[in-house]
Amino acid sequence: MTTPEPVTRPRRRHLIDPANPPPPPSGVSLGRVQQWVLSVLATTTILHLSFGLLLAAWTIDQDDLVPVVGLEVIAGVFAVIAVAVARAIHRRPLLSPWLLLGVLPTLLGLAVTLR
Repeated sequence: MTTPEPVTRPRRRHLIDPANPPPPPSGVSLGRVQQWVLSVLATTTILHLSFGLLLAAWTIDQDDLVPVVGLEVIAGVFAVIAVAVARAIHRRPLLSPWLLLGVLPTLLGLAVTLR
């Protein structure tokens, strides 16, 4: 007496093949995305503060230049801090030519004020 062979059905395509499991998701890419999201959020938040200071400087009475220029310089300092924070989040050296981008709000403010 022979036993009938079990009928094997083909594996459905939407199921995982136990003999060849898919590779596990990489944790490195998730960390990189989190790093970029954090740096963009921190930088844009600090830059909003910087440009808010510029707007505040432009609403002050223009006859007295000392507080106007002071707020514009503070705006530039915050912009430099924003660039440094982004570089620190990405673990890059803080001192670099990119810090010169932080001076742009001060130059913009002085160009508008002293015009």
